[in-house]
Amino acid sequence: MFTIEHEFDATVITLIDEGKRPLQEDVTINAFAECVTVEQLDPRTDRVQMVTFSPEQLRDLAAALDLPEGVYQLREAPTDQDG
Repeated sequence: MFTIEHEFDATVITLIDEGKRPLQEDVTINAFAECVTVEQLDPRTDRVQMVTFSPEQLRDLAAALDLPEGVYQLREAPTDQDG
């Protein structure tokens, strides 16, 4: 299950674990114009852990989910304006 909320400066997605027990803590994704953060409470330390992705890293992650093992570099397709 997940929720989506549109706030002033970000879109916030919360992923709620509904799988088999033990369940994982909720994951919160904050999508800003300049970066995306992923947060999750670490119950062992009672602290929220955060990872920040650039838009390019997020694009690469999305592509990597559907690719086989290997090393890749994504390039933008040329546009008509590129000549």
